[in-house]
Amino acid sequence: MTEHRLVDVGGIRLACQVSGPVDAPPLLLLHALGEDATDWDTVAPALAVSRRVYALDLRGHGRSDWPGRYSLELMRDDVLGFLAAVGVDRVDVIGHSMGGVVAYLFAEEHPQRVNRLVLEDVPAPRPRQPTAPTRPEGALTFDWEMVLAVRRQLDTPDPAWLERLDRITAETLVLAGGPRSHLSQEGVAELARRIPGGRVVTIPAGHLIHSAEPEAFTEAVATFLT
Repeated sequence: MTEHRLVDVGGIRLACQVSGPVDAPPLLLLHALGEDATDWDTVAPALAVSRRVYALDLRGHGRSDWPGRYSLELMRDDVLGFLAAVGVDRVDVIGHSMGGVVAYLFAEEHPQRVNRLVLEDVPAPRPRQPTAPTRPEGALTFDWEMVLAVRRQLDTPDPAWLERLDRITAETLVLAGGPRSHLSQEGVAELARRIPGGRVVTIPAGHLIHSAEPEAFTEAVATFLT
């Protein structure tokens, strides 16, 4: 059974979906830009067999607050506050795309809090050619101002993000989506090289590995986490 919670973190309400045995090792799932906790529904039940799974809506997404103040560093700090609020000290973390950036920023800043880290199709933080995002029509499940703020950071990342990757002490699995992904796979491989103890595994499913190949994803993750 999945439990839906709202957790207050520094005056910001963060929504999460919680599943799995109460006494199982905790596992935090961080979604991509414009997604929310429900994006993990294809794999969360399998992961929750042996894990206490927390699928978080990051600020500006889903049922979490849309406070109008956005940055990847604020999302990183939200993760710290969320873990404190739910009473979790050390945690395994899976982050997809933007959620993977939040995950490695958290692991850089608080290495003692992360046991194992899985980064799904996340490249090294290097500048890229900016493109103007187009707002989808109709009602959105995320704050468009958040998209604009985060895209600016992803296009021109803080150089310190790259320099501090060697601070990560967690064993790290970097999952690459292969040639079908729109992201630079050289950048994904570089991310794995720069994290001490990092290794890369390619599942040629494109950028949305956990959605396109949920069985291969959960098998790779379960093997790594155990």
